[in-house]
Amino acid sequence: MGRVFVVDLEGRTYKCKFCKTPLALADELVSKGFHCRRGKAYLFNNAVNITVGTLEERSMLSGMHTVADIFCCCCGQIVGWKYEAAHERSQKYKEGKFVLERGRIVDGFDSEFYIDTHPTMSDAEDA
Repeated sequence: MGRVFVVDLEGRTYKCKFCKTPLALADELVSKGFHCRRGKAYLFNNAVNITVGTLEERSMLSGMHTVADIFCCCCGQIVGWKYEAAHERSQKYKEGKFVLERGRIVDGFDSEFYIDTHPTMSDAEDA
């Protein structure tokens, strides 16, 4: 096996829960309204640092789709799937997009720059 080169992403990212490898930019997020067997999932226009598995026909809530599971390129954990083809016209917008399972990713915003907009007890006393 060769050397793994990881693409580093600038900005707010979603990372692999298991090894913290960046997988997608928050700017590429299309929808948070997806579901999988293990819970919630997010649809993205693009994903990086993944390997794509074998294509298979899968029956989903929205109909039949040709999909491939996607895996983190660093730790090998399954992180979601890629839509290759949709069999129903209303689902064609998913083609070429990536679904990352919420339970297998973490929001990688940098807490060093996090600004809390909710007043704390001392803030409320000063007002």
